[in-house]
Formats: sequence, structure tokens, C-alpha cells
Amino acid sequence: MAARRTDPAPCRVVVCRDCCCGTAKVPGVDHAAQTARLRAQVPVRVSACLDVCDQANVIVVQPSAAGRAAGARPVWLGLVNDPDAAEDIAGWVRAGGPGVAPRPDILDLYAFTPPRQRP
Repeated sequence: MAARRTDPAPCRVVVCRDCCCGTAKVPGVDHAAQTARLRAQVPVRVSACLDVCDQANVIVVQPSAAGRAAGARPVWLGLVNDPDAAEDIAGWVRAGGPGVAPRPDILDLYAFTPPRQRP
């Protein structure tokens, strides 16, 4: 029998790594290193295309259970092509992320509202 989690679901990060994000279409970025750096510090899930290619590289920070209970929604960050931005994201997630810890001002430069999902 598998052990049950007793701790609340943590904040996690989704990185887009498909047609534009994570490819040579965004030159000068070591996409594998960015993903590895995040994975070494926080829970990461790699996603196929998130359909916001004009914002490549896209990273979505999903709130933890506590963040969701506080009303937080996922935070979409685009044009995350600076290695320091990945460190800022990881630091925010370790501090609790959306709904738990204030978003660092520097990440406001990357935050965007994704278009509504198509039916």
C-alpha cells in the first residue's frame, strides 16, 4: 500500500518546452540548464505547448494548497530568458509562491495574463 501524503500540496512550476519555448527559436538560452536549475530547487513539470508562443519561454507558477485556499491563481511568466529570472522564480516558490509569499517586484516584468482557453 502506498504511503499517503500528510503535507499539503506544494507550490509547483510548469515550464513550457515545445514548439517555441525550449528550442532554438529562442536563441542564446540554455533551456536544459534553466529547467535543471529549477528542478534542483522546486517541483517542476515540463509541458507541451501552452499556446502563448509570443511569450516564449513561458513558466507558470501554480499555487500550493495553502495558496489556493488564500484565493491565489496560477501566475504566468513570459519571456523568461534571463538565468537570474529562474533563480528569482525558484526563490519565490521556496518562500511559498502565489497566495503565500509576495511576488518579487522583478517578476512583475515577466507576468502576463494568458488569453482565455479556446472552447
